[in-house]
Amino acid sequence: MIRFERVTKRYQDGTTAIKSIDLEINEGEFFVIIGPSGCGKTTLLKMMNRLIELSDGTIFVYGKKISDYDIHELRWNMGYVLQQIALFPHMTIEENIAIVPELKKWSNEKIRQRTDKLLEMVGLPPEKYRGRKPKELSGGEQQRVGVIRALASDPGIMLMDEPFSALDPISREKLQDDILEVQRKINKTIVFVTHDMQEAIKLGDRICLMKDGEIVQVGTPKEIVESPVNEFVRDFVGAQSVTLKENIRLEHIIDQFITSNSSSPSSVTIPASATLREGLMLLTEHEQLSVEKDGQIIGIITRQTALQFMAEGLQERGDGNG
Repeated sequence: MIRFERVTKRYQDGTTAIKSIDLEINEGEFFVIIGPSGCGKTTLLKMMNRLIELSDGTIFVYGKKISDYDIHELRWNMGYVLQQIALFPHMTIEENIAIVPELKKWSNEKIRQRTDKLLEMVGLPPEKYRGRKPKELSGGEQQRVGVIRALASDPGIMLMDEPFSALDPISREKLQDDILEVQRKINKTIVFVTHDMQEAIKLGDRICLMKDGEIVQVGTPKEIVESPVNEFVRDFVGAQSVTLKENIRLEHIIDQFITSNSSSPSSVTIPASATLREGLMLLTEHEQLSVEKDGQIIGIITRQTALQFMAEGLQERGDGNG
């Protein structure tokens, strides 16, 4: 889908921001890039749509070198969402969303249908928000519009550069839930940059942890939390390990910690995209929960299996620190 082969970025002052990276991002994957400030994560993201040109190596998208694409074609197939969303203040919300579809010469009717569908998808009633100006929206609402503006022309890939980091904690958590729900419905390839490990654990199907322009570890949220490859990753996860486990989505721990094919499925269901923390809250009222994905029950979570997962590894971590 997106493949990096020995990709390097050097600047004229001699700084090497990206050092011969090999990486593959799968179609339909929510792929999170994380690391300390200056590690190269935003540079890596911007090289995908050629906002930053690479110095050496090759990036392939759908099997084709990005240098072989017309640059407008490349970027039209990559929605791009920034921390500062920069909606055009003089344009209505509908006009902001319609920018790329209009450039692609979509009909007015198709644009209207697409705008309304996307607004509804993120909980902004079209009849209420379509004609508003950005200044009439809260920060969280503007960021929702920014996300769906990037989705307006139905790109195959979404690039998101710390899109929620400027928001207050409540708005941020709501936007995280929204993007997971949107992803469940549209199944795009999302490449998401963050500096927040809790956000990475909650959102990512896989996480790429970077340091000094290099990849240190790529793995599922569970692998990153439970099996850090070295001291840097261990320190990056650090004392947050218990909190991070609470943020792992149930679908990522289904195999090891959720009983499958139970003879007595629970009548209480929880989506596979829900976090373990959300499951634990429900388990204070119910003995077990049926985990549902795409209309199918994929397993059962009980209080025992949930608590087992939370406790797993704590003894070893404690022994290591003793």
